[in-house]
Amino acid sequence: MNSRTSDPIYGAAIGAGRALFGALRVKPTVTGAKHLPATGGAVLAITHFGYMDFALVEWMMWKRNRRHIRFMAKKGAFDKPGVGFLLRGMRHISVDMSAGAESYRQAVEALRAGEVLGVFPEGGVSASLTVRELKTGAIRMAAEAGVPVIPIAVWGGHRLLTKAANSTLAEKFGVPVTFAIGAPLTVAPDVDAAARTVELRETLQRLLDGLQSGYPHDGAGAWWQPVHRGGTAPTPEEAAIAEAARRERKAREAAERRR
Repeated sequence: MNSRTSDPIYGAAIGAGRALFGALRVKPTVTGAKHLPATGGAVLAITHFGYMDFALVEWMMWKRNRRHIRFMAKKGAFDKPGVGFLLRGMRHISVDMSAGAESYRQAVEALRAGEVLGVFPEGGVSASLTVRELKTGAIRMAAEAGVPVIPIAVWGGHRLLTKAANSTLAEKFGVPVTFAIGAPLTVAPDVDAAARTVELRETLQRLLDGLQSGYPHDGAGAWWQPVHRGGTAPTPEEAAIAEAARRERKAREAAERRR
């Protein structure tokens, strides 16, 4: 499917996003937009601090060149009523952690067909608001499909909606959301995926540092600012401990449901 082809469900979702972000008067600023591909396949490797990041990047990409993005999302999201219908209708790719080979195959196939794939290589929302260690999947898929990886940092979107934080509607109103898009990373078929992934993480953190330094709101003492910039977000160590506890709890709950 051509990424510019009209798709009623995707079009409706973009329209809903535009209406929501317009109503909230979200203020987007984009640097490096020239790096977004007008044609051909590419992996968008995106930072992940808030639950609206995927919608914000879709919105930004659509405004730039009307291209559609296929995101890889956890199977649990596809299982939810309503949400699953939208995800399937928008042709996003379900990732089953117990059987990842099929989703990987679908992703490579889409890239080879010239589609744009959105990936959050951290594997989940980073509560510390720093770029966590990345999984190698983005690099490996790009290498196999013969397409570039485009690093994208997003800052401010987490102020709209994220984990373990409750902001009022007034606090969401007029939030600046900034995007920094780095130069495409070419990936050879015989790439050292681990080393290239470390490079990708460093690039994302550098892009993020620039966004945070230039952000129009100070955020000192605020939950949405990382601790190393004077905010009250958890440290990377605290966030890792909380995430491990959450995963253990979910595994225990899943085991109990299977009994």
